[in-house]
Amino acid sequence: MSAQTALYTVAEIREIEQASLAALPEGTLMQRAGKSAAEFALGVLAHASTDARVIAFAGPGNNGGDAVEAARLLAEHGLDATLLMCADPARLPDDARRMLERARHSPLHIVDAATALPDETFPCDLAIDGLFGIGLTRPIAGIYRDLVERINALSCPVIALDVPSGLDADTGAIVGEDGTAVRATHTITFIADKPGLHTLHGRDYAGLVHVAGLDLDACRFSPSQMRLNSVDAFASFLRKRPHHSHKGSFGDVVIIGGATGMAGAPILAARTAAKCGAGRVYAAFIGDTPSYDSVQPELMCRSAAAMDFSSGALVAGPGMGSSQEANDVLASVLLASVPLVADADALNLIAAEPGLQTRMAERSAPTIITPHPLEAARLLDSTTKEVQSDRPLAARELARRFHAVVILKGSGSIIARQDGEIAINTTGNPALATAGTGDVLAGICGALLAQGFPAWNAALASVWLHGQAADTLVRQGAGPIGLTASELIPAIRILLNQLTEAHADSHSPR
Repeated sequence: MSAQTALYTVAEIREIEQASLAALPEGTLMQRAGKSAAEFALGVLAHASTDARVIAFAGPGNNGGDAVEAARLLAEHGLDATLLMCADPARLPDDARRMLERARHSPLHIVDAATALPDETFPCDLAIDGLFGIGLTRPIAGIYRDLVERINALSCPVIALDVPSGLDADTGAIVGEDGTAVRATHTITFIADKPGLHTLHGRDYAGLVHVAGLDLDACRFSPSQMRLNSVDAFASFLRKRPHHSHKGSFGDVVIIGGATGMAGAPILAARTAAKCGAGRVYAAFIGDTPSYDSVQPELMCRSAAAMDFSSGALVAGPGMGSSQEANDVLASVLLASVPLVADADALNLIAAEPGLQTRMAERSAPTIITPHPLEAARLLDSTTKEVQSDRPLAARELARRFHAVVILKGSGSIIARQDGEIAINTTGNPALATAGTGDVLAGICGALLAQGFPAWNAALASVWLHGQAADTLVRQGAGPIGLTASELIPAIRILLNQLTEAHADSHSPR
């Protein structure tokens, strides 16, 4: 895992920080953080006038000290910088108090928020959020809530220091039942990247994330069990196709679902599996079986009750429904010793039936499950709110309980496996918030499993491709409003071919 993709929890960051503080002269880390933030701010302001106005909000902890130091350096650089001191200076931590004393002898304008908070909107070209860092455990209230609302009303760029105030750095949740958080355009996070900046509310509130390592020794960092998803995580399984290939070289996929009135879901998954390289694709229907798919006649349509599930890769769930027949078919699917993707209604059936849960947990063949938060809550006998309050924890528990690779869908999808390893996906956008996109994702997973990808790498690749296709289409003007799931399929095929050409070893035939 590279330093660029590693993610660390608050507890892990605290350990690194404490060990570093003990080995460095006092104030060193805060000075480095302030210097990194000031340099980053100058980069954000690169095209602004030389007399750009900056306002920094400094809270009661070390995060406030970082803001003080950054603001002082910007003032000494010649910018019109104001520090809004939002805490009692006498109660600041030692390093922060020293930074404030030094700032008083600089060109920085210092305003006491408690006695001189202006009524009007702050006129500025850049705001720096240093109210609260990674240690916040209570919802923001009182004068601080008012300050957050004022920051969020600004039309200029907002840089959050370490983490947007009010955002949980571990989970991406807003701290507290009735909490609020700064909505930053940029976040400069210190020491190492944090998972909460990339999942749930993180992508909306953190903006563009930049990591400032503060020149700490690599030996301070223990291996992390979390990382950002990237092409490097699955590129080694991309293979160029040898000339002597045939349709049997790339595996079969069987899509099981399609109760009466829901035939579209398995068709979407099957079309995706075909366009992502599976040699043959079957669509097995619980309800009425169409003779063929007029758009994709290469698909073979079958009755699920008469289908043999002993070979290929299986994708169970799209449009499957909740009938007894669906339950019985799924029970047979779970006994098959072949790779399986369990999605949608298959997950709901498993959640409702202890016997199916046991069969799922006892599977020895590779398994991927792809719940959205409500499906995850059903599987965990929990609530959506509890799942979303700690998405990494929920994904890990699902992986442990069902002996599967888990894709917990949502903004910053979480991919988890049984040993606790987690990846957070960085691709995708609101265009994916439409019916059928989950069926497309399941189809990608099935196609990659059929072609020999291990379940973990198939999940990483599928989620990345799925999101990147949406990002590409949005850049081309096809969304996010009104983008449909079927539009993703050709974009995914193009991306998969491009990645294979760029990363595959042409001398490594399958």
